[in-house]
Amino acid sequence: MGGRLGCRRRTALGLLVGSLALLLTACAGYSGYGLKTGVATRLDVTAAMGTPAMTWRDADGSEQLAYPRGPEGPHTFMVFMAADGRLQRIEQVLKMTYFARLQPGRSDKESVLRLLGPPVPQWTEYYPARDELVWEWQFCDSWNQLARFDVLFDAATGVVRTAYQRPALMGPDGVAPFCGQ
Repeated sequence: MGGRLGCRRRTALGLLVGSLALLLTACAGYSGYGLKTGVATRLDVTAAMGTPAMTWRDADGSEQLAYPRGPEGPHTFMVFMAADGRLQRIEQVLKMTYFARLQPGRSDKESVLRLLGPPVPQWTEYYPARDELVWEWQFCDSWNQLARFDVLFDAATGVVRTAYQRPALMGPDGVAPFCGQ
């Protein structure tokens, strides 16, 4: 009897340890946590974070990789690789400070993609009556609430404008879900 109970405890402990290891690995893959600047290579980044959604190569040989985590996650991580193939930095770009860099009437689709990464595809909408394309991202606002940021491209005038909204995204218990930053 004692042998069976001991075996069950070891099995339960093994499952717990395995689950924790998997969880830690998932966190590292989500944000690139643990990748060392100046040491990690592009191969290390893709092994930890997966295939980037978008990639840009600059004239000097450096690269920028976009890792959007929406719509489930309210983050987009931009990974900057030096010309020598080493990690320079990782930035979480779905923040008000990055949104403020957009210039109404001056920013174009390419500059928005390079700044914020790709929008959530199922939230991209074209409005023919206004001849306007809307891209949307979910993010954590300054009050730690889920919010949405929109970039609107007016095809007729070329004007880019932005909008910010905090929809009533409530959990099953009527309380807004936690939005970790």
